[in-house]
Amino acid sequence: MNTPVAAPRTLRVLLVDDETLARARLRTLLGDCRSPGAVVVGEAGNAVQAMEAMRAQGADVALLDIHMPGADGITLGRAISELPVVPALIFVTAHAEHAVQAFELEAVDYLTKPVRLERLQVALQKAERYLLARGDNAALNAADDVVVIQDRGRTERVPVREVLYFKAELKYVTVRTAVRSYILDASLNELEERFAQQFMRVHRNALVARAAMRALENHIDPDEGAGWAVRLNGLDEVIAVSRRQLAAVRELLSR
Repeated sequence: MNTPVAAPRTLRVLLVDDETLARARLRTLLGDCRSPGAVVVGEAGNAVQAMEAMRAQGADVALLDIHMPGADGITLGRAISELPVVPALIFVTAHAEHAVQAFELEAVDYLTKPVRLERLQVALQKAERYLLARGDNAALNAADDVVVIQDRGRTERVPVREVLYFKAELKYVTVRTAVRSYILDASLNELEERFAQQFMRVHRNALVARAAMRALENHIDPDEGAGWAVRLNGLDEVIAVSRRQLAAVRELLSR
């Protein structure tokens, strides 16, 4: 049986940029960061979506583009700074003239496009120091849970905070992150008990990360017919929700 062991630090990042390609590039770069590591927990194309994501699930770091339709990144940064829990702010832009305004908001860094991996890693290190100095150690805990994946002689540790869902299929459990899927030899019931604070049972065969839930929508399942499904941040596929769990999912999404 696979068991969780200690994991390296991982920062939870919200990406805000009105350009899909720009977000995709940053997501790829963040996936290559290691000290500290980073996982994208949400994406937004404008200020309204960004505030919804912050209120719904929060983040340790917000990467904010400055030039966007509607409210710009500076205005968004001011709004985020009024939230009860404020992430480390990193501004990303093709223009350098807003640097003074950014640092007036106590931004930890200011990156110019195209962003380089080395420079992004430095920015995350600044964010990490900022969070530690503020006493916000929850996200920086070096003992975060992981699931250990054994695959054809190769061992890989997947931080639980990167997992979007666990889904029981035949004798195994599929572990899905925003990047890829893994096969885990484990019991879904055991995973539910172990990670009850992070995951919710939405169906007899699926546990979904609470922080990743984005929307509840009508869904037609090939086996079960018309019903409901939950959409997750970072995934195109949806996960079926059983009638028994429908009320609990609705309640969580309404908070």
